[in-house]
Amino acid sequence: MRFYLCLFSLLLLLGILAGLATLRIKPTRAEGRKAADFCLQDPRDQGMVALSDLLEKNKAVVLVFLGTECVLNNQFLPVLIELHKEYSSKRVAFVGINSNSQDSRERVAAHARQNAIPFPVVKDVGNKVADQLDARRTPEAFVVDSSGIIRYQGRIDDQFGIGYNRAGKPTRRDLAIALDEVLAGKTVSVPRTEVSGCCIGRVAQPKEEGQITYAKQVSRILQKNCQECHRPGQVAPMSLLTFDDALAWSDTIREVISEGRMPPWRADPRYGQFSNDRRLSKEDKETLLAWIDNGTPRGDDKDLPPPRHFPEGWKIGTPDLIIQMPNPFEVPAKAPEGGVPYQYITVDPGFKEDRWVQRAEVHPGAPSVVHHAIVFIQTEKIDYPTPMPGALLVGAAPGETPLDLPDGFAKKIPAGAKLIFQMHYTPNGKAQRDQTSVGLIFAKKPPRHSVMTAPICNLKFFSLLDRIPAGADNYKIEDEYIFRHDAHLLSLAPHMHLRGKDFLYEVIYPDGKKETLLSVPHYDFWWQATYFLAKPFAIPKGAKLHCVAHFDNSAKNPNNPDPTKNVYWGYQTWEEMMVGWFDYYQDDENPEQPGKDKKSSVSSNDPTEKERGDTQ
Repeated sequence: MRFYLCLFSLLLLLGILAGLATLRIKPTRAEGRKAADFCLQDPRDQGMVALSDLLEKNKAVVLVFLGTECVLNNQFLPVLIELHKEYSSKRVAFVGINSNSQDSRERVAAHARQNAIPFPVVKDVGNKVADQLDARRTPEAFVVDSSGIIRYQGRIDDQFGIGYNRAGKPTRRDLAIALDEVLAGKTVSVPRTEVSGCCIGRVAQPKEEGQITYAKQVSRILQKNCQECHRPGQVAPMSLLTFDDALAWSDTIREVISEGRMPPWRADPRYGQFSNDRRLSKEDKETLLAWIDNGTPRGDDKDLPPPRHFPEGWKIGTPDLIIQMPNPFEVPAKAPEGGVPYQYITVDPGFKEDRWVQRAEVHPGAPSVVHHAIVFIQTEKIDYPTPMPGALLVGAAPGETPLDLPDGFAKKIPAGAKLIFQMHYTPNGKAQRDQTSVGLIFAKKPPRHSVMTAPICNLKFFSLLDRIPAGADNYKIEDEYIFRHDAHLLSLAPHMHLRGKDFLYEVIYPDGKKETLLSVPHYDFWWQATYFLAKPFAIPKGAKLHCVAHFDNSAKNPNNPDPTKNVYWGYQTWEEMMVGWFDYYQDDENPEQPGKDKKSSVSSNDPTEKERGDTQ
């Protein structure tokens, strides 16, 4: 009897061990699967690339899914190029795979050449390889060992993501760590990581008809809310001008609409009304999501609206005058220690009389490396850039719009004044040449109101007497501007750097009453908007425009370059600023008598012109 009990116990134990072994070897989504062989063409040189051939010659193969327009994808290209350089001598092959239905072979080849990608980039027609590997985004990386087993799937590292860009180094080089572990014969410690990026544009078979169609409803929503930016040559990375565009990007559209990331608008809807409010209405959101959920039907092209026409080359229309930097600036591939110093280029437009500018737009010559460009007005009294009222003409930064004033409003460039281009360059791994220009459209007649741009910035912080302490996650800096005459506000433009957390403008009336004009609860350094008031806002004499900003200098902030350091006012991105820009006009000012009551325009706590310097 004892024998049978022992035998039964032994068999039971063996069964349990077998079950545990089965659980251990069960393939997971990231590790243990076999990568199916493929043979695809590199459109750049027409050569064929086979996974089996690469596995025979190498210890590991990195398969990375790429697109041509995704911002995060393109930010990671220099990182991938460096990884290829680092690991190619260790017998690791790299292959880029483009599975986007919207990316033609020609576009894939041009993108690879333009970015000098040193490894093959093949075209996955019909997204067959993406489906087999269960790849979802660009850029998404896979590490395949020499036996064809997928050992890692996920991000390249954590330097870039949705809403953040670590100014320093990534905290974890996921792909490099996985490669080191595979080459050392170890188990990959983190076989799967989440990927930030654009959804792969898979081949789709849309319905022909439906209650909601592209032709009837969706095309009109995209025209109104998206195409200003999402068209060739503009700030947004992909075009949304056609049905095929919308179909290819439909998964990404669903994601950014559901999460409220697009259209970009950071203002708290409880405060203020703005003429450039980009938010989608509840009805438009529901329509877009229903269209995608119900199979993206095209509908009848006869129902399409006429194409929306945009100004060619310039958002403001054809300029009356274009003023360009006299000489190009050579932007290096890599920034020196301390960053590329701000460049100040003076141009004499040769104005013999006062000129009134109604519209103005800055055109960076090399947009990918121009972080921002500001054009200042230089007069005899001010011989260097300053944010004093009236000195700033127009600027360009991510999310910023051109100067576009209604009839009867204009900014003045006095006779004999010069223009100063303030240029902030951020190298991106490729040497480039920039020759930025500004286009001007003049008012047809002297305006009723002379528009001034002025800043609110804390003098103590500006003078380096205050700092944001290391590790502080909610540090407050505030200041205010006192109006000495009745005036009207036109726009508000908060400015901070990577530690900026939130920003608020409020009016404090002479009787102590407060009114919030703008609240930006989640400030985004990568999309710096100007908020144009729906109508001029009256400010009585003696009222204060009060700004309150909070900064996150802790490790919780993924944008923070170094949470262990105190942060002071400075020009470079890793330093910090707090500026509450605003446009206004004085009610009693006569534009035909420039300079009247000029002193009364200045805030009681404004520093002198010499102290002010530059604040962008």
